[in-house]
Amino acid sequence: MKFESFGDFQLDVLREIGNIGAGNAATALSKLISKEIDMQIPQVNIISFDEIADVVGGAEALVVCVFLRVLGDVPASMFFIISIESAKNLMKELLGMETKEEGSFDDMELSMLNEIGNILAGSYLSSLADFTNLNMQPSVPAVAIDMAGAILSYGLLEVGYSGDFALTIDTAFFQGNEEISGHFFLIPDPDAFSRLFQALGVPFE
Repeated sequence: MKFESFGDFQLDVLREIGNIGAGNAATALSKLISKEIDMQIPQVNIISFDEIADVVGGAEALVVCVFLRVLGDVPASMFFIISIESAKNLMKELLGMETKEEGSFDDMELSMLNEIGNILAGSYLSSLADFTNLNMQPSVPAVAIDMAGAILSYGLLEVGYSGDFALTIDTAFFQGNEEISGHFFLIPDPDAFSRLFQALGVPFE
């Protein structure tokens, strides 16, 4: 199946899952930093693989990425990608300190970014698993700072990716006047999307 053939009903189901996952993610982030987090309603879409880098500012955009594999009934790759500016805002809110060099993060900050990505990704996976009654478990995540194109290529080559579309969830969290925007990309292995929609009871042809 090609991504162009997704209908409004299928996208509505994914958007509802995205809304619930974003709510869970905002709650988890609020608990982590002990501050109230406001959540922007996420935008959920199906895009072609070639468009992924464009969504985050282009293949040469420097980004922070948390990558993990989804294990279980619907094997997939998942990326949580945020801009350097949003990552710095996140560190400011969590640690109460500014990063010293542009695009530079120390080991503690990288570890915290990794944990945040893991928590947020887990929130989306949990909502998806609850809807489908499928087993979907995240692997141990890895964090990287690099150009978006390099990160995506490396992450997908590692698992021999051969699909052609992805589920993207674009959302933004607000703490005070600071906006923390992020992009989630769920890129299923071949045939995994059909299994996902069958579990949702949604026609998939």
